[in-house]
Amino acid sequence: MRPAHSRRHRLQRSGTVVTAVVALLALAGCASETPEAPPPITVTPSVTASREAPPTPEVPVVWPLTGVQTDTLVDRPAVAVKIENSHVARPQSGLNEADMVWETIVDFDVSRLVAVFQSQTPKGIGPIRSVRPMDMAIVAPLGGPLVFSGGQSGILALVPKAGIQGMNNDYGAAGMYRIKSRSAPHNVYGDVPVFMANADANHSSPPPEQFHFARNPAQATAVLQGTDATKVSMHLSSLSDPSWTWDATSGWLRWEGSAKAVVASGDWIHATNVVLVVAKHPASGFHAQNRAVVPTYDLVGEGEALVATGGKTIAATWHKAAQDQPMTLTTADGQDVLLAPGNTWVELVPQGTGSYKVEAPAAG
Repeated sequence: MRPAHSRRHRLQRSGTVVTAVVALLALAGCASETPEAPPPITVTPSVTASREAPPTPEVPVVWPLTGVQTDTLVDRPAVAVKIENSHVARPQSGLNEADMVWETIVDFDVSRLVAVFQSQTPKGIGPIRSVRPMDMAIVAPLGGPLVFSGGQSGILALVPKAGIQGMNNDYGAAGMYRIKSRSAPHNVYGDVPVFMANADANHSSPPPEQFHFARNPAQATAVLQGTDATKVSMHLSSLSDPSWTWDATSGWLRWEGSAKAVVASGDWIHATNVVLVVAKHPASGFHAQNRAVVPTYDLVGEGEALVATGGKTIAATWHKAAQDQPMTLTTADGQDVLLAPGNTWVELVPQGTGSYKVEAPAAG
């Protein structure tokens, strides 16, 4: 028979084992239970509305025919004036104040100019001469008056037909007079402010932009993509061989043959942009003295162009959808050509009989 204390020891050890087993079973039961998920919580984001309006884009105010910025844009029309360019008419007055000047070849191979004024209003410009058929396609897109001194009856009829207000010295239009220092017919001059003041209600609005302009000279298309050039020479007719040379200070400077082209004040004629437009130069059906052919230009359509800006040139294509639509310029990839802000001379080069040449800087 075993002692009593041995039995008590066995019983205690058995109780300990049972307790451990019960504890393990309890833990296993707890582990098998799925814990209860907490209730969902909805969080609403707090958004504070901005009290500041988005910034307004800065669009500079510019003169439509030059792209030059201005603090005060005056509500006035563009006035186109026919200016003589024969050797007896030089030096002329007012050409450096024009926003645009178009050079054309008229009868007898003579060069004649269409000077367009809007941002500046000089007095005493001239000499003013007669109207020609090609003037309509140049002036109609501007929406303002055309100032001239005389013309054939058939050509005069083209002016209102093109929707243009004519101001004819022969009919006593205000603002024109003859000066004593020149002989007739090279002595008709006029004042741009008077011409603007006499524009009728249908021709007194500011003109739409003609060519497109960059914000600043460095962004002009020819400056960014063009080729360096020092001179652009043209053969327009047997009596007209103008050229333009580049000067970093003054821009493009004009020559008539081998002579500097100057205005009456003695200042060299200059341009920020020179645009060469190659276009057909057919007979208009009108005739001058001794049955001489009066030509015109086919300016509706498209054709070859060259743009000179900032001492560089770039080939372009000109486009004009209709007589009363502005001419536009595009690059070879179809992008708009942007001119530098400033005045522009447009040289109409007769296709087939006219030509031009670009000279690059000397190597080295």
